Amino acid sequence: MFRWYIRQRLPRIRRFEQFPIDVQDLLFKELIHTAKDTEWGRLYKYDTIDTPAEYRRRVPVNAYENIFPYIKRMMYGERNILWPGEVKWFSKSSGTTGGGSKYIPVTEVSLRECHLAGAHDIMATWYEHNDARLFEGKGLMVGGTFEAFAPYPATHIGDVSAVMIHHMPGYMQLFTTPDVQTTLTKDFDEKITRMAEITPAERVTTLMGVPTWNIVLFRRILEMTGKENLLEVWPDFQLYMHGGVNFEPYRHQFREFFPDDKVAYLNIYNASEGFFAAQLENEAPEGDMTLLLDNGVFYEFLPKSEWHKEEPEAIGLEDVEIGKDYAIVISTNAGLWRYVPGDTVVFTSARPYKIKITGRIKHFINAFGEEVVIENTDMALAQTCGQTHAQISEYTVAPIFLSRQAKGGHEWLIEFEKEPASLEEFCILLDKNLQNINSDYEAKRFKDMALHLPVIRKIPIGTFHNWLRSKGRYGGQNKIPRLANERKYVEEVINFLSP
Repeated sequence: MFRWYIRQRLPRIRRFEQFPIDVQDLLFKELIHTAKDTEWGRLYKYDTIDTPAEYRRRVPVNAYENIFPYIKRMMYGERNILWPGEVKWFSKSSGTTGGGSKYIPVTEVSLRECHLAGAHDIMATWYEHNDARLFEGKGLMVGGTFEAFAPYPATHIGDVSAVMIHHMPGYMQLFTTPDVQTTLTKDFDEKITRMAEITPAERVTTLMGVPTWNIVLFRRILEMTGKENLLEVWPDFQLYMHGGVNFEPYRHQFREFFPDDKVAYLNIYNASEGFFAAQLENEAPEGDMTLLLDNGVFYEFLPKSEWHKEEPEAIGLEDVEIGKDYAIVISTNAGLWRYVPGDTVVFTSARPYKIKITGRIKHFINAFGEEVVIENTDMALAQTCGQTHAQISEYTVAPIFLSRQAKGGHEWLIEFEKEPASLEEFCILLDKNLQNINSDYEAKRFKDMALHLPVIRKIPIGTFHNWLRSKGRYGGQNKIPRLANERKYVEEVINFLSP
């Protein structure tokens, strides 16, 4: 029955793959028409906007700071501000530890036709291409938490995973583990312990979530059960859907947890702002995800040359080029208008449109013109771990700035799950791999003229998680900042180790 039901989405998927621009244009008109009587819609005269070109001329590209005053009023119960009616749920998006939390509206329609629709799209294509038996068992997700907004308790805030779980239909709870109360437990350590007690007795077939926090759960389960790997705990396990961070540095660890090539891994892009993309075929190259064009999100893109301009100019989907970096600009059925979430992508295909996440606008290292992005460091680290049989759990990188006595460089703080035989060899290989990946970095490393060999500082397992805990950001959607163009995070972690 489920196989038949979920396949009803396939014609919709095929339509936006074959007619992407037409589907996006129709969606654009629906969004503009729906919001024309909101305060925002009246401000920008949505009732007279007919085309995306006119929309770009009239409505500015917005950072979070531009729309937060509107969101704050919505959190206090004001109606018809960015979207019709009252919005009672807000996704708390803390992302990395770089600043204060963001509160992203989650409307009923965005929850149903974006976040949950994206999950349905994954299931539809998975069942189409595989002899799937996912719903003969249960799905497991390490969810976040939610709570009432203290100044106005009718409003609730929480991780997007928690909002989705809270609104999950009752019948779906028959196919998930653990119970909703456990999944939404606020204390992360208590939650992991309870999940490790409950889930080994279940027939788990699927798993979804950020690799970092799943690994914490995996270790606890193996510790409590005494098993060698998770297939001894869940022999029918089939599929892991991952997102939030690049999976490559964690792939080897997951293969040790699930030592069977039949276990599949799918990349998803479900952010607080919307379910944007997913790897819809398990044979697709790792990291390549189909842009979901009919799920309540109208897309535009900022070329790299526009990222740091005061009045950046975005282009439409029809004008993007393969292989070039863009920042995503979204207009959604949650009331986000020409909003920049901060993620950067590169297109790998135009038929259908497929993207790969390359990093974030603010997370890069370019202190010396090397233009290193997260995709570069993740790939170099994965290659080096493969060459040295090492495994890492977390890392962050920052520049070492030039001084009168020394050249510049990069400093890596790395937690090794499995240490390399020689840290010196690891460092040399990592440097060579990064040079092969990034020609700008290679040029700056030429004969040590601008950059010297990286400095790698090995730190104890658990340091990053304990650091997050000290900042009140342990668990949920919180992530370690991989790259920074200054030394704030590196210095904080070093000081945390040796105050």
